[in-house]
Amino acid sequence: VQLQASGGGLVQAGGSLTLSCVASGDTFTDYVIGWFRQVPGKERESVAMVNWSGRQFQYAEFVKGRFTISRDNAKNTVDLRMNSLKPEDTATYYCAAKSYTRNWYSTTHYDYWGQGTLVTVSS
Repeated sequence: VQLQASGGGLVQAGGSLTLSCVASGDTFTDYVIGWFRQVPGKERESVAMVNWSGRQFQYAEFVKGRFTISRDNAKNTVDLRMNSLKPEDTATYYCAAKSYTRNWYSTTHYDYWGQGTLVTVSS
């Protein structure tokens, strides 16, 4: 499966952005989709995950209550709605796909990755 992430940009602290991940090339509902983020010099970290049906979610503690992941299987897309953004949310955000939900937070368990989209939150 090929993944294309988009929607990044520059936003002020307290603002909102919605990132989108569009999949192609394979059966979308075979895959769990995760969002990760990375800043230069640091390891990539998990942000959120949604399962095949779009009914099961996982979030990193630092985004709970602010970010919402959603899935539209008819459009082969997964969105990450980010509210109340903070300067520390500045990072390149990546979507990724794998076939199971176990260890959703681990980058090593994902088979396919999008190219990343940069989010910059100004203070």
